[in-house]
Amino acid sequence: MLNNIRNFANTKLAGVLVAILIVPFVLWGMGGLFSGGNKNNIVKINNKNITTMDFQKYLNTSNVDLETIKKNIDNNIIEKHLNELISNTMLLMEINDLGLIVSDKILNKKIKENKNFQDNNKKFSRTKYEKFLLSSNLAAPDFEFALRESELKKDLFNYISGGLNSPSFLINNIFKEQTKKVTLNYINLSKIYRNKEDFTNKEILIFIEENKEKLKEKYINFKYSKITPMNLVGIEEFNNLFFEKIDEIENEISNGSSLSYLENKYKLKFQIEENYILRENNENDLFYKKIYMNAENKKIDLLDENDFFILYEITDINKETPNIKDDKFISKVKQMLYNKLKFDFNSDLISKISEKKFNQNDFIELGKNSNIELTTINSINDNEKFTNDSINYIYKMTKNNFALVSDENKNIYLVKILNINYKNINKNSQDFLIYKNKSNGRIRDSLFSSYDFIINNKYKIKINEKALERVKNYFR
Repeated sequence: MLNNIRNFANTKLAGVLVAILIVPFVLWGMGGLFSGGNKNNIVKINNKNITTMDFQKYLNTSNVDLETIKKNIDNNIIEKHLNELISNTMLLMEINDLGLIVSDKILNKKIKENKNFQDNNKKFSRTKYEKFLLSSNLAAPDFEFALRESELKKDLFNYISGGLNSPSFLINNIFKEQTKKVTLNYINLSKIYRNKEDFTNKEILIFIEENKEKLKEKYINFKYSKITPMNLVGIEEFNNLFFEKIDEIENEISNGSSLSYLENKYKLKFQIEENYILRENNENDLFYKKIYMNAENKKIDLLDENDFFILYEITDINKETPNIKDDKFISKVKQMLYNKLKFDFNSDLISKISEKKFNQNDFIELGKNSNIELTTINSINDNEKFTNDSINYIYKMTKNNFALVSDENKNIYLVKILNINYKNINKNSQDFLIYKNKSNGRIRDSLFSSYDFIINNKYKIKINEKALERVKNYFR
């Protein structure tokens, strides 16, 4: 938990003067939902209560708008922000318990040293500071309170991990681990997979039959009208009258008006599209794709296409397996069959490797259908041949290990580690400080993990599920 809390705190800290605190405090008028009383305590941390009003204030100062919350209410966005508030509260409780303080003198110095509040001579400018507060819709006490909290969080993590000094052997171990040279053989498996053009008609038909439901595609019928200022209000310019009419149409849609009613009222002309299906390289207008992608969500809708609006209605949706004489469909089937066989081949290979049922003879046998090539990776940052993730995986392997890795073009390779050469760090080299910082970082992470155990036992969190559900229901 603490690592998550620390990351959250650092995020807030990093942007405290620019990103976070310049967000205006916007109240949403949640009214009675956030009235007083124990029933509106949403979280209890030991003996400290967090009320729904506290949560409201936190949401109001977060960089997320009301619509975003509403759209993601079922994707746990409320829980995410509540978790952040709990993390923030626990940090402040821990700060208070440790007696950490930031004096007015230090706070004043931090503000005056901030480059955003300095003039061309690097002197503190009261005018710049006040302009910042005005433009951010902040009062000075609110800004300074948030800044003090951020500094306290920074002090807390310095308190936990301050004074680290890695021993030389740990620094050398990390250097050896990340700068070792790994020599390996590899086989490009794309030369072993079956070619899509070699699939027989029988194989294709069997695959279609076995995957009939998956292969069904959506065909839609819809009516649409392209609305411009000329055909709606009789002029070519986008004026207030045009947008008032557009607002009227949106309200009519919300109130359940039929397309025929809108057609008659606004004298619109409609076109009909039947059995439309989205294909790659389709030359239809982009709005066709939008209609197709949202076909199952709405019957009538209005699209803003910048230069015009599209009013449309989905009249019918059918799902069926395309005609096997359709070249595009057959091409799609071949690609799916190719992917399946490729996946099955790779999965079987991985299973054999993990179960130690794959050996050098098997490697050589596979190489008969391809070329067994040789390469050397010079460091953990050498991603010239394989992806970064693949390199990191290779650097966890030992001599004679087999594995599957990939390159940036998504080609898959079977590799075997032939040799690993290490070198020691020179204490007088420029790299020494770099790897010392890396070693300090590892020790710091270990310290935070240990401190995390203390935090988990020190603070007991209870969430009022009913209060949480009331908050979520408000946004639905």
